[in-house]
Amino acid sequence: MLKQSYRYDQTTARLEVEGLPDFSAGHADQAIGILSTWRLKIVGASELEGKREHLEALMQVVIPYVRLRLSGVVRSIGELNDPVRMVPDGSQHRLDLTSGQSEIPPLSIQLDDAQLADLVRCLDALRGDGRVCLSWPAIQHEPLPRRDLVERIPLLQRLTAPLLGGATVIVLAVLGLLLPLPEVQAPRQENGAEVNPETPISDPAQGDAER
Repeated sequence: MLKQSYRYDQTTARLEVEGLPDFSAGHADQAIGILSTWRLKIVGASELEGKREHLEALMQVVIPYVRLRLSGVVRSIGELNDPVRMVPDGSQHRLDLTSGQSEIPPLSIQLDDAQLADLVRCLDALRGDGRVCLSWPAIQHEPLPRRDLVERIPLLQRLTAPLLGGATVIVLAVLGLLLPLPEVQAPRQENGAEVNPETPISDPAQGDAER
């Protein structure tokens, strides 16, 4: 048997995958091209195991959830009846697992920040392992909506700029009303006698007629 097993260890989490190489795809003996099973052990929680589709569902929920938390957005990922769902739970995080078999009850696992970080490291290590030749689902990191970016800013900080701008406008308007208007001065008249163009100017060379 060419069954391969690889393990990814972190402080509070351990992920192990088992499978066979896919020789039709030209895989080497040490590769895993056909995933048969996986097991996840988190300290303080029950061991999880399942098939490839369950592991992919775990990746598609946990990785986007962690990205949102790193961006300061607190929001659930996954619907109520989805196989995997991540829900904020106070200062912790709740991983909800729902089986497709009705006789198996849903399972919830409480994770703190350290456990969640270790879980993501294990998933990232698996996705980046060149020995596991599987096409994992792409994780779409879409830009955060404007509403999420605004809500992460405290209300007081959001109101500071408009309040400061409004106060500045009011102060300038009040100062404009209190300051006196500049006086308009009439143009000053130059000193000296005016010359009346209608008054004839006597010629000093002529004698005085009264003399």
